[in-house]
Amino acid sequence: MSSGKTIKIRQTGSPIRRNIEQRQTLIGLRLNKIGRIAELPDTPSTRGMIAKVGHLVRVIEGEQGDKR
Repeated sequence: MSSGKTIKIRQTGSPIRRNIEQRQTLIGLRLNKIGRIAELPDTPSTRGMIAKVGHLVRVIEGEQGDKR
């Protein structure tokens, strides 16, 4: 995971009725509405945030083996 790589993620689930940590994680990923797409650096911290809300987002570009 080099610093030059990026990853695109799309929000597929709603933050309604989710706990505050998951809502804040979506905001940290620059997502807060269904269908939004964010392009972020592919770092371990970004991957951890994606894993935390993996049921609400989908990776649309990058390593297709990890669809969280």
